[in-house]
Amino acid sequence: MRKAIIAGNWKMNKTPAEAAALVNELKPLVADASCDVVVCVPAVDFAAVKEAAAGSNIHLGAQNVHWAASGAFTGELSADMLVAAGVEYVVIGHSERRQYFGETDATVNKRVQAAVAAGLKVILCVGELKEEREAGYTDALVEYQTLIALTGLTNEQVAEVIVAYEPVWAIGTGLTATDEQANETIGVIRKALARKYGQDIADKVRIQYGGSMNPKNVKGLMAQPEIDGGLIGGASLKAPDFSLVVNYDK
Repeated sequence: MRKAIIAGNWKMNKTPAEAAALVNELKPLVADASCDVVVCVPAVDFAAVKEAAAGSNIHLGAQNVHWAASGAFTGELSADMLVAAGVEYVVIGHSERRQYFGETDATVNKRVQAAVAAGLKVILCVGELKEEREAGYTDALVEYQTLIALTGLTNEQVAEVIVAYEPVWAIGTGLTATDEQANETIGVIRKALARKYGQDIADKVRIQYGGSMNPKNVKGLMAQPEIDGGLIGGASLKAPDFSLVVNYDK
């Protein structure tokens, strides 16, 4: 059985003081969660969140990482820097990084390799645009994005990667794939992993749904057999909402 994982992606929100307040409010609400709980926060919040979450079941995540160990990459953070700051998880390849900051499948792969080598737990984002779904390319696209991102990893390393399927057309739009659509596409990703790495590895990989999961739709999505959690955007910025998602099975 794969343990579910619910991760909040705060995006560019919350000052350190606001971040600490949110985590302190969240802690008692998710203390009995049956799933892994992660908050992926802006870099300026790392220290505040780590201190606030100390002794709790809330894990610290980052929203990006560079592939180089050091160098002339203004504004970037290396995997070793994240580890030194107490980060455990890192989101890589989010559609907003691809859309606004020139992220490509090739650079996603380089970031994944660097993060895994440093011992970080990767949350790898893949997903299609609305026009790509309408054209019938969803399955081919998510399979390609997933496999190219994992190039260079061992089977054992692949088993530890978390994949987040995020249909781009459902992020921040209020639109959501139906429970069946999400489950079907996540099943496509798992089948691709099985063909490449074997069924045993594919069965270990946790695959989240990342398209506007919220308190209203979480139970239906999490009831699907292929869905192992969620990468939560807007609903992760309010402790009551995020706790309802985390406690989906209560």
